[in-house]
Amino acid sequence: MNETDVVIIGAGHNGLTCAAYLAMAGLRVRVVERRKVVGGAAVTEEFVPGFRNSVAAYTVSLLNPQIIADLKLADHGLRIVERRAQNFLPAPDGSYLLTGEGRTAESVARLSPRDAAEIDVFSRELEAIADVLRQFVLRAPPNVVEGFGIGAVSEAFNALGSANRLRRLSLEQQRSLLDLFTRSAGEMLDERFESDLVKALFGFDAIVGNYASPYAAGSAYVMLHHAFGEVNGKKGVWGHAIGGMGAITQAMARAARGHGAEIETDAGVREVIVEKGRACGVILDNGETIRAKYVASNVNPKLLYTRLVPAGALASEFLTRISRWQNGSGTFRMNVALTTLPSFTALPGPGDHLTAGIIIAPDLGYMDRAWRDAHDFGWSRAPVVEVLIPSMLDDSLSPPGQHVASLFCQHVAPQLPDGKSWDDHREEVADLMIATVDRYAPDFASTVIGRQILSPLDLERRFGLLGGDIFHGALTLNQLFSARPMLGHADYRGPLKGLYHCGSGAHPGGGVTGAPGHNSARAILADHRRLFS
Repeated sequence: MNETDVVIIGAGHNGLTCAAYLAMAGLRVRVVERRKVVGGAAVTEEFVPGFRNSVAAYTVSLLNPQIIADLKLADHGLRIVERRAQNFLPAPDGSYLLTGEGRTAESVARLSPRDAAEIDVFSRELEAIADVLRQFVLRAPPNVVEGFGIGAVSEAFNALGSANRLRRLSLEQQRSLLDLFTRSAGEMLDERFESDLVKALFGFDAIVGNYASPYAAGSAYVMLHHAFGEVNGKKGVWGHAIGGMGAITQAMARAARGHGAEIETDAGVREVIVEKGRACGVILDNGETIRAKYVASNVNPKLLYTRLVPAGALASEFLTRISRWQNGSGTFRMNVALTTLPSFTALPGPGDHLTAGIIIAPDLGYMDRAWRDAHDFGWSRAPVVEVLIPSMLDDSLSPPGQHVASLFCQHVAPQLPDGKSWDDHREEVADLMIATVDRYAPDFASTVIGRQILSPLDLERRFGLLGGDIFHGALTLNQLFSARPMLGHADYRGPLKGLYHCGSGAHPGGGVTGAPGHNSARAILADHRRLFS
């Protein structure tokens, strides 16, 4: 019989992480992936002859250092380098903000002496809160359970442990944490800073992958979520994986296979097999049946429960609620091949600023208008664009003297109004995104010799990102922590016995972290020990 201990749906970075930990523990693991390559949205492809780039996920910071160490990813070929500057924000009037070690204070002081003093205070406050919340990343949040039994007692201790960790924050820090979970980033930043570019620096993190205005309630948490990261032991730093984001998932796949996991590509799942209220395997698109003690899903929870699990196997209340799971990042993703480096009016010529995340969004009002325009029209006619030029740090991506750039563009509507299709407007919007960069870096458009375009619909078709949602579900208060993906299922266990969530739709959410895969593996191993010890 075609049997294994665990079958994992999807070979994205979280599925591979889960597989590696389970195989390290001695379980038989089989990963099935719909696409012809492993990696999910963290892949590197040649998109123009001679030019390679990270296709969807495009930069490194949130990948958990414990997972890097446990899986020995460096031994499997992973090398991450830091940006030489962190962020570069040009303004239409020719001013700019350049951040990074030894750069931020001087650059902010030119814009606002008052903000130069305040930014250190604000950054330390965010870092202190992020330090405490990092302790929750590799553990399940308290789970809500009905009745009173062993499960309820266990979750009570989990909640007590979580509360004890939060008590390490001072009362004022706890007040700030409440603000960050409930308020808008825009309001908080307007209270703290006077320079538009300084506000935009933090405000951009509040809308990355978040189809919302920076003045939307809860956007401050998205800003905090992006403060959890580190590169090579340096907190708050962003970097690049040599070879692109696919280098991360290729190293993970080698780690998993090295411990005996089987990874099969071109093997989409048609249905999760459910017998007597238990998930016990999958049926592939080709009709092959794989039976397993445990099924772990690395796909969006809404996709899992509305397309792969038979509707009759789920309680109607659960199915109704999961069908309302909110998706949509407002993301339009592009990769472009360049004959030469761009030169920005605010800071002409080459330099370390071209290794940074280059943010085209000079103020919070600009970001707010971008969202409103997309909401009303379908896409922003003055969009937010982050430009990254990874070939500045990695010459393996492009021919000598030429470059590749990632364009992470917002805001666009996940579904266009009035029945319009993204297939009919993707080229038009791609032209707009390039023209937007061209306004800040004249002649940028003339250096583009090839491009790869991914609309929200393309992201959904290619990677299973519903509505183009890079996080597998919005990071809103009702979809976070104990409510991710739903109250009662925050412990990575689904409503059917033997079914587990190992993707970004589980705590702690989106980004290339590996944490949901790690935490799901722990839950599976705990149940396995209880059943078979």
